[in-house]
Amino acid sequence: MTVDAPPAAPPANGLDHFFKISERGSSFPREIRGGLATFFAMAYILVLNPIILGAGTDKFGHQLDGGELVTATALVAGLTTVLMGVIGNVPIAMAAGLGINAVVSLQLAPQMSWADAMGMVVLAGLIIMLLVATGMRERVMNSIPAGLRKAIAIGIGLFIALIGLVDAGFVTRVPDAAHTTVPVGLGIDGRLTGWPILIFVLGLALTFVLIVRKVNGAILISIVTMTVVAIIINSAASVPDASWGLTVPQLPDKVVDSPDFGLIGEFSLFGGFQEAGILTGCLFVFTVLLSGFFDAMGTILGVTDEAGLLDEQGKLSNMGSVLMVDGAAVALGGAGSASANTAFVESAAGVGEGARTGFSNLIAGGLFLLALVFTPILTIVPLQAATPALVVVGFLIMAANVTTIDWSDLTISVPAFLTMLVMPFTYSITNGIGIGVLSYILLKAVTGRSREVAWPLNVVGVLFLAYFLLDPIEQVFGLK
Repeated sequence: MTVDAPPAAPPANGLDHFFKISERGSSFPREIRGGLATFFAMAYILVLNPIILGAGTDKFGHQLDGGELVTATALVAGLTTVLMGVIGNVPIAMAAGLGINAVVSLQLAPQMSWADAMGMVVLAGLIIMLLVATGMRERVMNSIPAGLRKAIAIGIGLFIALIGLVDAGFVTRVPDAAHTTVPVGLGIDGRLTGWPILIFVLGLALTFVLIVRKVNGAILISIVTMTVVAIIINSAASVPDASWGLTVPQLPDKVVDSPDFGLIGEFSLFGGFQEAGILTGCLFVFTVLLSGFFDAMGTILGVTDEAGLLDEQGKLSNMGSVLMVDGAAVALGGAGSASANTAFVESAAGVGEGARTGFSNLIAGGLFLLALVFTPILTIVPLQAATPALVVVGFLIMAANVTTIDWSDLTISVPAFLTMLVMPFTYSITNGIGIGVLSYILLKAVTGRSREVAWPLNVVGVLFLAYFLLDPIEQVFGLK
């Protein structure tokens, strides 16, 4: 649950005043712990983003270099996270968006060059910034009713909890060869096996125990403790590296490594339209735009609500600045060849640790920048030690919001339910928001209450219809 902030104290110094740390009932130790927790909860992106982008091949048979991708991922994540902290003053870290990077790697690149594909990401970011400058993006966010906003927050909570379970290996996909309608199962073949799973289970138990006991720094204590335990177990039991997944908990051979900036600035703004055609190019930009727009919107609402930064109407006072930085992060991600950067739901781990201001972003962003040379030492935290934080924070977000929805009004409660359901089950914040918005508009219409739907939300509904019907649209226009 969201912890009520203590009464605001006078700022201790200029830094405190700038970030409103005391004003928001926080402290430097809490912000530092929050920044550390956020970084460790999302540090996996340094490994995962290069894998996803590196797996793709462009139209000309070229693949991106893994070392250059690590540098691009760390650099853009660090810069955009710090920008969000300084300009937006919210505890929301930024990094390459999962899902969007797959679209870039598997949909855009095969029909053009990598530079063209990254140029389309830059275009999407510039359009988002234009929408922010005109006030349209904030109008869209403010047009969402309070009940649906709470449902988005809850859906994100369930989503990040599922991410935690999946990334830890506690839940795995049942292979299609099993010929079963059950999509996921417990562990491997219905059993929890191996030392890494034990690390996750013990970490989850430890985090909840510390939370219940109201221990300051509960999430960070759990992450650090279980990382040490994992290193010891990995060394003593000779656990196969593959069992840990992306990050193996072992002391690195070297502490520093040289960054390779070869991909920075390698983008072509309009080349993709020449290679794929105007209509296909527009659809690609639209797909990136829509995913980045609403994924970030849901995350910003969910995380800032959990941090207690929204007012009585569920609005963020400096939303315009936050949204502008988010749009810039999309463009910078493309310019750096790291794919679109966006707000990360794992920021909730830092909020759960006490972060309430952008100062925590200086810590998280600084660690991403340090990762440019200290990648070997900063990526020893296994997913099994970091993911319990996501499950715990998922619970805290749900507990803080579920009772605030008016379940007696079916025009709100049904869309709220669908939003919460679709987000984790489709592994997409955008899908959840889309289904929620469309069902809300439909139910208001059939009950004769269409006037209660703000016009920006109707426009969004039309866009979501196009988003969900993209396949038949492509077939009608002969794009397949």
